[in-house]
Amino acid sequence: MKTEVLKSIKETEAKSKSTIEAAEKAAEQTLAAAKLEADNIIAKATAVAEDYKKQKLLDARNVAAAKHEAIVRQGKAEADALTAAGEKKLEQAVSLFVERFKEKLHVSA
Repeated sequence: MKTEVLKSIKETEAKSKSTIEAAEKAAEQTLAAAKLEADNIIAKATAVAEDYKKQKLLDARNVAAAKHEAIVRQGKAEADALTAAGEKKLEQAVSLFVERFKEKLHVSA
């Protein structure tokens, strides 16, 4: 009877040890799978963030280009307006210049 009890205890210990080892192995596999999934999520989030950053930079460049174009157009319009105003006064300026030049000639002569 003692041997049967000892045998039973040893069998139970072996089963328990086997069950514990199986549980530890399952826990290791679950942890490894969780780490892999976490790495995949991080990689995907990094890619999404990089795409978002690229899109925002592209949007900012487009806005800056549009503002630059508007400023250039406005500058050209102002330059054209100043040129037109100057051309209107060109004859008057030439006449005034010639008149002043003649005055200088008469004064020194």
